[in-house]
Amino acid sequence: MANWWRLRVPASSANLGPGFDALGLALSPYLDCRFRLSPQLIIRASGRDAELISTAEDNLIWQTALTVAEHTGETMPPVELEVHNDIPLGKGLGSSAAALTAGVILADVMLGLGWKNYRILDEAARIEGHPDNVAACVLGSIVASAIDSSGMTRAVRLELPPSFEVAVVVPDFPLPTHEARAVLPDAYSKADAVFNVQRSALLIAALATGTISAFPAALEDRLHQPYRQKLVPGLEEILKLRAPGLLGCCLSGAGPSILVFFEKGQEQVVRHVQQIFEAQGHSAEVLDSKVDRQGYQLTEETNL
Repeated sequence: MANWWRLRVPASSANLGPGFDALGLALSPYLDCRFRLSPQLIIRASGRDAELISTAEDNLIWQTALTVAEHTGETMPPVELEVHNDIPLGKGLGSSAAALTAGVILADVMLGLGWKNYRILDEAARIEGHPDNVAACVLGSIVASAIDSSGMTRAVRLELPPSFEVAVVVPDFPLPTHEARAVLPDAYSKADAVFNVQRSALLIAALATGTISAFPAALEDRLHQPYRQKLVPGLEEILKLRAPGLLGCCLSGAGPSILVFFEKGQEQVVRHVQQIFEAQGHSAEVLDSKVDRQGYQLTEETNL
């Protein structure tokens, strides 16, 4: 029998406030996969929201692998694929980006492409259409990324300062990405564009140097969060939340989950976000999450 491969891909939070479609942060929990060559396609799913994960040919991991095969002029062989998911689906934590990244890596292994990280990232970003989540999935930690004029993804990784911590608060309702995208305008004013350029630059500098005084201004945004407030009950109040030890809050990706930045040892501030959701009639879970500093991990199981 063919050897099994094990793959672990982190969840991710995109935008980080002002860095719309440009900044991403890799987080636990994870999408875990095992796969090997098989006479026929077999897909099994378990874990969180497993009932929402297709085990048929339209599975996102498999469809992504087929897309890679098409792009490279290869034929994707059938595989046996076991998926164990711990990432909440439809909550703005990059579940589709994790699956898409897994699909690119699956194809890379099964087709013997021998791609390095930058090539895996470039392919994943081309398929996804924007690089923020997949860059975090591939590289880990915080990643600033862009697609250049030739269509290639450029990405730079940096670590979360040791004096900062993050938490994710997940409310009890989903928000499909297409709905969150649909409320955004087609154009922005010069003033709003300048506002976000300033905050994005400030946020990157603050994250690179650990400058607490840059917050909460560094997380302010005018490009996406104001338009999504009507889709996430309590978001307006959450973005204005101020408390000792709290650096600030922002939507995780398209939402509805909230990414909370706080000073090390000040975990109690996260409860304020939960309370705002509860006041809106929604329960909210504080996800057991940490910054993932490795990105995806791939290992081969050797048959003894």
